[in-house]
Amino acid sequence: MTRNTKVLLVMDVVESVRIMEQDQDGFVRRWQQLVEEAEQHVLPLHGGRIVKSLGDGLMLEFANAQSCVKAAFALHSFTRQANSGLRPEHQMHLRMGGHLANFVTDQHDIYGTDVNLTSRVSTLAGPGETVVTADMRDQLAPLLDADVEDLGECHLKHVKEPVRAYRVGPPGDAPIVPPGNAVELNLRPTIAVIPFAMRSNEPGHELLGEALADEVIAALSRTSELHVISRLSTTVFRERQEAVEDIRTHLGASYILSGTCRSMGAQLALFVELIDAKTGHVAWADNLKGQVHGLFGADDALIARLISAISTAVMSQELQRARSHALPTLEGYTLLLGAVSLMHRNSFSDFDRARQMLEHLIERSRRHPVTYAWLAKWHVLKVQQGWTQNPAQETQLAQRCIQQALENDPGCALAWTVDGFIHTNLLRQLDAADHRYDQALSLNPNDSLAWLLKGMLRAFAGEGAPAMESVTRATSLSPLDPLRYFYDSLTASACISNGQYDESIRSAKRSLQLNMMHTSTYRALAMAQALTGRLADAKQTVNRLLDLEPTFTVAKFSQRYPGKDIAPDYAAKLADALLMAGAPAH
Repeated sequence: MTRNTKVLLVMDVVESVRIMEQDQDGFVRRWQQLVEEAEQHVLPLHGGRIVKSLGDGLMLEFANAQSCVKAAFALHSFTRQANSGLRPEHQMHLRMGGHLANFVTDQHDIYGTDVNLTSRVSTLAGPGETVVTADMRDQLAPLLDADVEDLGECHLKHVKEPVRAYRVGPPGDAPIVPPGNAVELNLRPTIAVIPFAMRSNEPGHELLGEALADEVIAALSRTSELHVISRLSTTVFRERQEAVEDIRTHLGASYILSGTCRSMGAQLALFVELIDAKTGHVAWADNLKGQVHGLFGADDALIARLISAISTAVMSQELQRARSHALPTLEGYTLLLGAVSLMHRNSFSDFDRARQMLEHLIERSRRHPVTYAWLAKWHVLKVQQGWTQNPAQETQLAQRCIQQALENDPGCALAWTVDGFIHTNLLRQLDAADHRYDQALSLNPNDSLAWLLKGMLRAFAGEGAPAMESVTRATSLSPLDPLRYFYDSLTASACISNGQYDESIRSAKRSLQLNMMHTSTYRALAMAQALTGRLADAKQTVNRLLDLEPTFTVAKFSQRYPGKDIAPDYAAKLADALLMAGAPAH
């Protein structure tokens, strides 16, 4: 065996499995063209060679760092040109990692911890990016060889100590990562609402189907989980029999909603179906009935039922896909929706699957703030659920995630909201949490989660009226949120702080109807039942709570209650209510 010290560069294709699933022949052809470009032009020009093929990637070797980064920039440039004219989901993007490595070679392969480290460094790069270690960066002259951006100490999977890493780009005035190019994950499924075909001879109802589709589009547009295509783009498909694949191709839709509308006098019958454009299967269908008069009023139940059913069907479909398919094959929005849903369940296997999904999303694009923000919340929930022996470590991990999210995008309202969640539930710094919720709302005054958690902060402090004002606003901003049970659960707690115990019971029961595994909802319900003298009901609720959380005690609840220091009397009132309900003291 021979020992060497040279620069290694590992490159692979971002989301290669998904792209190959969509167009295997096209992907293989483009990959072969890239390898041919590397072998015949780029590597001879810069003194490099292919060490080995990695399936959807290559390991390259260079004599020095300058040659390595020049080759990397040339390969990125070739790939960008090859992507010209392709739809975004079919484009091929490279990510690369470089390191000055010590390794040994034989006639078959190269070996060493630095070889593995180079592969890990490549995962720090986003689409179209190159990341190098400090050892390699020290051989580069900033502004002359490359523009360099310090990423700080980075934690890599299966690498014990953090690694100092740098993002590098071609020298020049342009930023290393142009604004808008670093965040390319598609984190919202797209729905196309085809104007409903009208099947009626009633005078004046000719355009009812189009008007109804407009109402559905407007309502769906208010949800943060979906991207809705404008009716100007979907009208052309009304009354036409195009195949699902044609609509998907032309509009880029993940889901297609269509149907027929019939009216007889004042009565309206609507048949709708939601088609999963990826599979062509019907994800949900139903017959809905209502009144023509008042159909477009703010309180009409038909539109609300329709939107709620669509949101639930999309979430259910994506969750099923997320649980049954290999992570590399999944769309970004499937991973995110699945992770957000699974992290709020009371099964540790589901909870851990959510972590795997978020980490996989981060590996696809380390510049997207939303995935880091949700992973930070995951660490908070891990502590709240009692699934860690080291809360201090989880707190540090949560803070590290949220710091990365805000470094990636200081204007991300979700990141500020989750930072407030960390300061509320882990750090117990309620004033700092309040400031962060306000910062989130200054960036997005309609951020329902920020309003919800701000309301819960007031509830922890026993400030009932402000708590109710905030949670009510949160619910009005996101009345059909896929995590509606979470909104109802926190509303139940806010109601207790305002002395509205009967309303708290109603909100808690609504929440449990949607998610019967959420333990904090049982706590709120037991408290409200005890405070209204319904002790028999309260004891049954506590028994269910203990089935789900056998180690629960009032002492543990009091110890981790965020408002224990600023509202000790209110915290004691809640603890007494749990004791009245029959919860164990210790």
